[in-house]
Amino acid sequence: MVEIFRTNVKNKRLAGKVLKVLQAHLPAFNFNFDLDDCDRILRVQSNDAPVECTKIMQIVKGYSIEISLFED
Repeated sequence: MVEIFRTNVKNKRLAGKVLKVLQAHLPAFNFNFDLDDCDRILRVQSNDAPVECTKIMQIVKGYSIEISLFED
């Protein structure tokens, strides 16, 4: 299962910090940023568990980052 979020993360340093925190809180998921995309994508992948969108958004917002679920 994959979920994609739009963010306003602009640099690799902040992205790395956020990824480290997300991985510590939600180790069952794989996270990565695509900062080259105009939507500064945060991609979350899970092998079998549903992605915890609400928890991910709460953690990211705690760093004063705008985040929203990418709708198809």
